[in-house]
Amino acid sequence: MEGLVSGAVGMTGWQGRRVLVTGHTGFKGGWLTLWLHQLGAEVAGLSLAPATDPSLFEAARIGDLVDHHITDIRDLAAVERVIDQVRPAVIFHLAAQPLVRLSYAQPVETFATNVLGTVHVMDAARRIGGVAALVCITTDKCYENREWIWPYRESDPMGGHDPYSSSKGCAELAIAAYRRSYHLTGAAGEDPMALASVRAGNVIGGGDWSLDRLVPDLVRAFEQGLAPEIRAPLSVRPWQHVLEALSGYLLLAERMLARAPGFADAWNFGPADEDARPVGWIVETMRAAWGGDAAESVPFSGAVPHEAGLLKLDTSKARALLGWRPALRLEEALAWIVTWHKQVGAGGDARAATLDQIAAYRARVEP
Repeated sequence: MEGLVSGAVGMTGWQGRRVLVTGHTGFKGGWLTLWLHQLGAEVAGLSLAPATDPSLFEAARIGDLVDHHITDIRDLAAVERVIDQVRPAVIFHLAAQPLVRLSYAQPVETFATNVLGTVHVMDAARRIGGVAALVCITTDKCYENREWIWPYRESDPMGGHDPYSSSKGCAELAIAAYRRSYHLTGAAGEDPMALASVRAGNVIGGGDWSLDRLVPDLVRAFEQGLAPEIRAPLSVRPWQHVLEALSGYLLLAERMLARAPGFADAWNFGPADEDARPVGWIVETMRAAWGGDAAESVPFSGAVPHEAGLLKLDTSKARALLGWRPALRLEEALAWIVTWHKQVGAGGDARAATLDQIAAYRARVEP
C-alpha cells in the first residue's frame, strides 16, 4: 500500500456521482445522505420506512433530496431491481437491524437482515456491475470481545455474545469471503468493484431518536424533565460523533474510487483513546451540557441482558494508511448534540441544523 496520505476528506469527485445509500431512512444514513447531497452527489436511497417517530429522515425532509426506494434488503429480487435501476458508482451499505436489546427479542430478523441482507447487496452489485466501490458498514461489536484493556485491531477474530453482535461478525466473514472469492479489490485486471467493511464505535449525534440507546434516551428524559434510567454506568465504549465515522467512510470510498491498491479491506474508525469513556461519564457530561433542570440519573429497573463491559478500537491502520483521525473531542461532540436538539426542539429546521454541523465539521477536516 502507498505511504501516508492526507487526513482531510478530499470532497472531490462527488459532484454528479451516482451514489446509493442503503438505510438512508435511519439516523446514520440520514446524516450521510445529507452530506453526500451537499457534496453534489446524485443520491438514491434503499431502506425500510423510518423506524422511529420522530425521525431524522422526516424531520430533515431527506426524501425530497433523493431517489427514494422503500425496499427490504431481505428481498434479493427487490434489491436487484433498485441497483439495476439506479446504476450507482458507489454504494454505502448501512441498512441493518442496529439494536442489541431488540436482537434478543428478534434474533431471526436480526440475522436475516444483517447477514443475508448484506449478502444480497454484495451479490446484486457484483452481478449487475457498474459499482466501483461498495462500503459495508458493520460495527465495533463484531469482534470476539474478551473484555480486555487492549483495543481491537482489524485482524482480531470475529465473534459476538448477543444476536446483534454475532450477526455483524457473520456479516464481516461474508464480506471477506466475497472479496476473496470474487477478487473484489478494485485492482487492475480484476473485477472493477472494490469491497470494504468499516467498523465504527458507538456513533452519536443529533437526530437519533432510537430506543434503548444511551444518548437518545438521555435527550428524551431531559426534554421531558424525567430522570434517565441507566443500565451499566461503568461500561466503557468508543463513543464518537456520527461525522467522525462518516468522514472515514467518505475518505475510504475516495481512495477506492481512485483505485489505490490495498484499500478494499476492513477498517476501524474510533475515537482517541482518552475518549473511550464509561456510560456514567457520558450521562453527567451530557447533563451538564443540557443545563437547566436536567434530572439526575437513576439505576435501570428492568432486566438487563448481557452487554459488553469494555470495548475499544485500534485505529492505527486508518491513521497511518488513510491519514484519518478524529477532529472532535467527546465533550465537544456531546455539546453539538445538545445544540442540535435544543435548536430543533425550539422549532428550528432539522435539515439546516444538520447541514450547519456538517459545514462546521468540514471546516476542520478539509484542506
